[in-house]
Amino acid sequence: MGVSFSWSKSDACASRSPAFRLSGVPRGVKRLRFQMRDLNMPSYYHGGGTVAYKGARVARGAFSYKGPCPPRGQSHKYRWTVRALDAKGKTVGTASAARAFRR
Repeated sequence: MGVSFSWSKSDACASRSPAFRLSGVPRGVKRLRFQMRDLNMPSYYHGGGTVAYKGARVARGAFSYKGPCPPRGQSHKYRWTVRALDAKGKTVGTASAARAFRR
């Protein structure tokens, strides 16, 4: 399973999730659970969200979270992890993608 996403400058410190594109999602997936981690500051909880699986694209703003917000003039690297869940809530696939965000 794979995942990709992108940010723009307007996403700094925002609460709307970015758009995601998924590939190779296993059969039987009912929900997707997203979580973001700041790799430069792993103790800071950015949160994430859970959405119903409706296809390979998840729209921008599908859930709320604490967006990328490094100190001004600095760059932090962030990793999204996506877990594909079946009807019983069991993880049947996992994907992650990371990228830097500069403010």
